[in-house]
Amino acid sequence: MNIRSLTRGDGVVIGAAVLLFIASFLDIYSIDGNSSNESLPNAWESAPLLMSVFLAGIIAAALIVVARGLPNVPKVAGLDLGQFGIALAVFSAWSALGNIFDPAGGWNNIGTFPDNAFGAGTGAILGLIAALVLAGAAVATPLVPALKGALVGAPRPQAPQPYGAQPAGAYGYPGAQQPGQPYGAQPGQPGQPGQPYGAAQPQQAAPAPQAAQAPAGDFSPFWFAVPVPRPLYSEDGSPTPIAELAPGTWYLAVEQRGPGLVAQTQDGRRGVLQDTTGIQRG
Repeated sequence: MNIRSLTRGDGVVIGAAVLLFIASFLDIYSIDGNSSNESLPNAWESAPLLMSVFLAGIIAAALIVVARGLPNVPKVAGLDLGQFGIALAVFSAWSALGNIFDPAGGWNNIGTFPDNAFGAGTGAILGLIAALVLAGAAVATPLVPALKGALVGAPRPQAPQPYGAQPAGAYGYPGAQQPGQPYGAQPGQPGQPGQPYGAAQPQQAAPAPQAAQAPAGDFSPFWFAVPVPRPLYSEDGSPTPIAELAPGTWYLAVEQRGPGLVAQTQDGRRGVLQDTTGIQRG
């Protein structure tokens, strides 16, 4: 699971799920005129309320977050895991709203208290707020640009590098170039700086064999990040995505393929990124 694929909306969903868990330990209703100071039940003592509001909301949050981090999202009853989680979150909010109107579930303590003595407890009110926030964030995240932003930003290269350079120490870094040396530069002699790619080599008394150089017009690999999640398609032209590129992660572009790019993921898979608009170069 790639944590950098999580969005700000997912962060709100996680926070609401934590609030739901805390609310489940608080009183689900209050009683006017209760002078005995007896502890009132919480959600863990009411199975219908626990299952329909609190556990349903927490499970919904888990499904939404897990679906965001998986490259291939499984389906449940024809819906992918994230869509199923959104539906469950809405159900949790609806059940929490119904519980506010009848927090005691019709129980009147064997006639000890009048029916109008019962009110919603701290747990029920806090649970309703958390369930509404969770459902709202789950539904609005795909629609609101502010919530679609990456929860964890991409790590920036330590120093500005020329176009096509490899970030030092990053995934896929070949490890053969000197810091600050342009991509494809030839190493110099001890005490001398490296020379730019394609520059003429100085004459030496005993010239060493030179490595073959690629033509200057060849594509130079570079690192990039996507602004929003985008699918990566197979190089054989299959319409089914093989992975999803997530915001906040650096990927290596290894080849130009028409208007698209052949990109390589962290686990070594290669595919075609067809939509390259707005990508951020490293």
